[in-house]
Amino acid sequence: MGIRRCVWIGSALAVLALTGTASSAETVKVGVIGPFSGPFAGSFGTPFRQGVETYVAQHGEPSPDIKIEWIFKDLPQTDPQKSRAIAQELIVKDKVQYLAGFVFTPNALAVAPLASQAKIPTVIFNASASAVVSKSDYFVRTSNTLPQVTIPVAKNALKKGIRRVVTAVADYGPGVDSEAAFKKTFEAGGGQVVEAIRMPLNTTDFTPILQRIRAQKPDGLFVFLPYGPPTYSFVKAYYENGLKKEGIAFLGTSETQETDLQEQGQAALGLETGYHYSAVHPSAENKAFVAALTKTHPGAVSNPAAVAAYDGTHVLYEMIKATGGKPDPDKAIQAVKGLAWTSPRGPIRIDPATRDIVQNVYMRVVEKDPASGLLINRETETYEAQADPGVAP
Repeated sequence: MGIRRCVWIGSALAVLALTGTASSAETVKVGVIGPFSGPFAGSFGTPFRQGVETYVAQHGEPSPDIKIEWIFKDLPQTDPQKSRAIAQELIVKDKVQYLAGFVFTPNALAVAPLASQAKIPTVIFNASASAVVSKSDYFVRTSNTLPQVTIPVAKNALKKGIRRVVTAVADYGPGVDSEAAFKKTFEAGGGQVVEAIRMPLNTTDFTPILQRIRAQKPDGLFVFLPYGPPTYSFVKAYYENGLKKEGIAFLGTSETQETDLQEQGQAALGLETGYHYSAVHPSAENKAFVAALTKTHPGAVSNPAAVAAYDGTHVLYEMIKATGGKPDPDKAIQAVKGLAWTSPRGPIRIDPATRDIVQNVYMRVVEKDPASGLLINRETETYEAQADPGVAP
């Protein structure tokens, strides 16, 4: 990029920081960045769009005189440089007042300086490393953090008498977070992590890793992978390499999420994971959400990404209503600090100190639903009001 272009962009962002965007009070532009094509579209991008559109279908516009214009931008994979470029274009060219989305932690982190400089409130629909929200005062998260969902998994394993565990995690921010949270909690309770394996994000053949784990005969295997194609391959390989048959307990978080569950089939049956949402969560709010989702998008499958986007849209609406649709980023962020409501996943709130989500975490077992014949994540135990231990007090 040339010097003159750098100066122009820097000046534009500086002006935005002082004056806000040019969006009128009648039309508020929201830019949503996610993988709307490529291998992660089915697990994240499509559910992001469906979650947003379901909320809008249920609630209409924020008020009679405020309309939201949604601008969806495709970012198929981890690419921090492109993430920053897309966000910059949305801010400078499209003049969005808000940003949202972000599947991968590196992509969210790349946008943090822009959000801070231009004062653009940004709702994180996924990126789950603990540190993400702390990188900009204008970040709010409606998904989860890996320590938040991992600690209950470690506690549950100890309660079941599991004492020797191998951990195998994707080698990037959320994976490292989950490894650290599991090890700290598990060993504090008397367990032993006999080996910690970090797998490159581009790993496709998990057989050598799983054979190595099987040879150690641990009581359990704690795993974290970003859900999508890698997770499907890992679950299948866990089953085919005999770990399930050997009685090596599968200890996971999002590995049995709903958009992959039917394809995983027999390999997933009986697996136990800890996470913040199940599509069969037994509440009136979830039943209403699933009904609205499938009405708005026939054939859609409810999953955690759709719920995070649905709840993220609620947060955006609250910010927009609090500011009357006008650019007032500090007032917008202040309006959602401490915000609490009942989500399809259960009771949630935005911690006023951290702007991160506090929510229940559910232990879930994959079973075949006798009525539909489909595989489901049946909730078996609830760990209430879990905050992120790495950031929240």
